[in-house]
Amino acid sequence: MRKAPWLLLVLVLLLGWLQYKFWFGVGSSGQVVALEQQVEAQKRENAGLQERNDALAAEVEDLKSGESAVEERARSELGMIKPGEKFYRVVEPAAPTPVATSDEAGSDSDVAEPVP
Repeated sequence: MRKAPWLLLVLVLLLGWLQYKFWFGVGSSGQVVALEQQVEAQKRENAGLQERNDALAAEVEDLKSGESAVEERARSELGMIKPGEKFYRVVEPAAPTPVATSDEAGSDSDVAEPVP
C-alpha cells in the first residue's frame, strides 16, 4: 500500500511534464498555429504568382502564334510604324504658369511677375 502514493506522484509529474511539452515545447500547439498561418500566407502568395505566370504564358503564346501581338508591341513600346503609314503626334498645350501680382510699398501698379 505504500507504493500507491509514490506511483500517483510519478504519474502526476509525468502528466505535468507532458502538458508542458505540449504547450511550450518543440512542436507545441503555439508553433503549430504559427506554422499554419505561414502556410496560408504562402498559399496566397503562390496563388498570386500563379496568376502572373498564367498571364505571362498567355502573352508568350499570343506572341508565338499571332502577328498582331508582335505588331501591337512594336507600335506601343518601340514607336514603330508600317511603311506608307503617316504618324501624327498630338501635343497637349502646356498649362500656363500661375502669376502673382506685386503690390510693394503702396504701389498701385498691376504688374504681374512669374512665381519662381
